[in-house]
Amino acid sequence: MSHTVEILSVGTELLLGGIVNSDAQALSRELSGLGLNVLYHSVVGDNPERVKAAAELARSRADVLVTTGGLGPTCDDLTKQALAEAFGKKLVFHPECAQNIRCFFARVGREMTENNLQQAWLPEGCHVLDNAWGTAPGCAFEAEGTYVVMLPGPPSECLPMFRERALPWLARLSEGVIRSRTLRVFGAGESAVESLLRERMNELENPTLAPYAKEGEVELRITAKAPTAEEADALIAPVEREVRALLGELVYGADVSGLAQVALDGLRNRGLTLGTAESCTGGFIAKRITDVPGAASVFKGGVVSYHCEVKAGVLGVSQALLDEKSAVCAEVAREMAQGARKVLGCDLAVSSTGVAGPDPDDRGNPVGLVYTALAAPDGCWVKKLNLASLSARRDRTRNLAVNHALDMVRRWLEGLDPAGMDAAGADD
Repeated sequence: MSHTVEILSVGTELLLGGIVNSDAQALSRELSGLGLNVLYHSVVGDNPERVKAAAELARSRADVLVTTGGLGPTCDDLTKQALAEAFGKKLVFHPECAQNIRCFFARVGREMTENNLQQAWLPEGCHVLDNAWGTAPGCAFEAEGTYVVMLPGPPSECLPMFRERALPWLARLSEGVIRSRTLRVFGAGESAVESLLRERMNELENPTLAPYAKEGEVELRITAKAPTAEEADALIAPVEREVRALLGELVYGADVSGLAQVALDGLRNRGLTLGTAESCTGGFIAKRITDVPGAASVFKGGVVSYHCEVKAGVLGVSQALLDEKSAVCAEVAREMAQGARKVLGCDLAVSSTGVAGPDPDDRGNPVGLVYTALAAPDGCWVKKLNLASLSARRDRTRNLAVNHALDMVRRWLEGLDPAGMDAAGADD
């Protein structure tokens, strides 16, 4: 029997958009890896009748129900009560849970109010999921053919509790494993990639192949189900080879966080350093780089040079060039990258200059015209980007420019022409 799952997230703050439902995303990955088929995500506010109705709907269409949120000590934490009623169970007091809660407060040096003991009331006959990361214990039970797991809402508690406590309890339901391999593609939009792969995607059943559009790039996810992880990986491997052969240099990595990680890993492996000189991207290239853990071993620093006097005075861009052609031109992008490489003492430097919008600049350069450059020991390359057709939004124009700058680094490291990709195909 193949088990099906619904994730029910409880919390009015989720419905109001106050927080992002990252729990459901993380749990879907974990449950899929266990070989369980996640069919539904639901969100309901902190209302006991609506929580009960949502649980009853979930049990009618899935045989595994995982809830998040509503296990805390406040009056709106009603998940346990609502689910106990839905499944015909009483709540009983667990003295060991109460002691764990007291110990938690003593450990962190805070006074415990009596309402915290509400968290020690759990459905009768349940398997208690101890919470080593907070105060609210979770629980798991089986009732009338439905397997129920209740987890706290804070992500810092939810995911470790699932991995350390709930996963062993659910493992008995697994009839195999689901494995995925995600290929990251830059330089072609989702529709172009889908067109190239459509016939093959329609043919595949196990594994499957599906595209997902991200900002400025595409993810291709290959997913296989098999009795063991090794067998699932063996199903994935030939499809990955086929996709790489078809897309070639557009595929920049597998199971990586993004272009910044690939660029930094490549630089670190070769013992090289990187710097940035940015105008229209306003420091976004440096931010994307430093968002990657361990960036300090590679990244020397960056110069955000919005004004021409900074381009000239700090980076050494020719004032005559700026006066003649303005800051938005290939020559200025080149001198910015070369200047950053010299000033920062790095092996490679990337630069950006352009018009992010919302209006053209005072020289008549249109919104979306951006130049990125890469200066390296063996030369300097400039890439002209016409991003207006891809985005009318200022933030998206800048993010696309950052992607191209990072991809220039990646391409140089792989021995490809850094400016060789057609910028017009970078996004749908």
